[in-house]
Amino acid sequence: MKLPPLSLYVHVPWCVQKCPYCDFNSHGKKGDIPEKEYVQHLIDDLKSDLPYVQGRKIHSIFIGGGTPSLLSADAYMRLLSEVELLIGFEQGIEITLEANPGTVETDRFKRYAEAGINRISIGVQSLQEDKLKALGRIHGEQEAINAAHEAKSAGLNSFNMDLMHGLPGQSIEDALSDLQRVIDLSPPHISWYQLTIEPNTQFASKPPKLPEDETLWDIQEQGQALLAQAGYQQYEISGYAKSGYQCRHNLNYWQFGDYLGIGCGAHGKITQLDGQQIVRTEKVKHPRGYMDLTKPYLYKSWQVDESDRAFEFFMNCFRLQAPCSKKAFISYTGLKFEDVQPAITQAITQGLIVDEPHSWLVTNKGHRYLNDLLELFV
Repeated sequence: MKLPPLSLYVHVPWCVQKCPYCDFNSHGKKGDIPEKEYVQHLIDDLKSDLPYVQGRKIHSIFIGGGTPSLLSADAYMRLLSEVELLIGFEQGIEITLEANPGTVETDRFKRYAEAGINRISIGVQSLQEDKLKALGRIHGEQEAINAAHEAKSAGLNSFNMDLMHGLPGQSIEDALSDLQRVIDLSPPHISWYQLTIEPNTQFASKPPKLPEDETLWDIQEQGQALLAQAGYQQYEISGYAKSGYQCRHNLNYWQFGDYLGIGCGAHGKITQLDGQQIVRTEKVKHPRGYMDLTKPYLYKSWQVDESDRAFEFFMNCFRLQAPCSKKAFISYTGLKFEDVQPAITQAITQGLIVDEPHSWLVTNKGHRYLNDLLELFV
């Protein structure tokens, strides 16, 4: 085994209100957010994770939530300066902040850029007022458009717009119109994905009526054609980017890279050369417990069993449109080709992957039936 690149995920748990489809660790804010206190806890949490660094610098940072844009630029300037001091940044580091258009003030993105953030991910989800209302979003159509214009003028290296399809009551025409309007705003990156009903959400307890499977498939096929015509290359299941604007942080996830996770409920994945182990970590989930000085930040950690490593590797790598490196499989899992050869042979026979000299390439059929492909490695 060898050490892969090291990223950092930072979780900010507060939202203005909880969306009915959201199963992320988020909490509706009540009163003022304890910003300075929380940032100090993030720094202390990072210090407790320093043994996992093992001489590496940070490859990328992703600040997610919740709604991270509820925190000020000053908060992130302090946090990022401490991260750089404690660990150091790779040259050309990508630092992404998730933002809700309903929390974006004029020049806010510009101030984030001055704090060191160079990529913004804007949670648009739709540009149609009735769909936004059904999704419980706090922003309107014009606020989403304004946020895209703010991102363009802020001096960022890149920005992403998140867009959902397969929404309650959504027709093919509705979905494609929504997508075209986002394309017209010309973000360097678009995350375009289907709404799914997750357990323990408001939608799970009171499911809305979603489009039929045939409609969903037509939306997917026609939407991908629209994106391709506009110069967006699909590089993973829901990621579409103009040339040179793929999300480095997400690519490190999908290529089975390592990442520290700090903040409420944040998860991490770490390779430890001492003992040839892969360790996963999870931090205390609730803000009150996380900021309790009498308790550790770490809720639990566990080793990935050797028998599960192939599945975990392919679960990530097979999301990508790019070939899956055989060398990376050996280096990052510590396994041998013989350990997966029966499953690989079956996947090739079923037309789900193609075997190349130095890689495996998932076919169109393999991406369509990805769950069936992954089940071969369980």
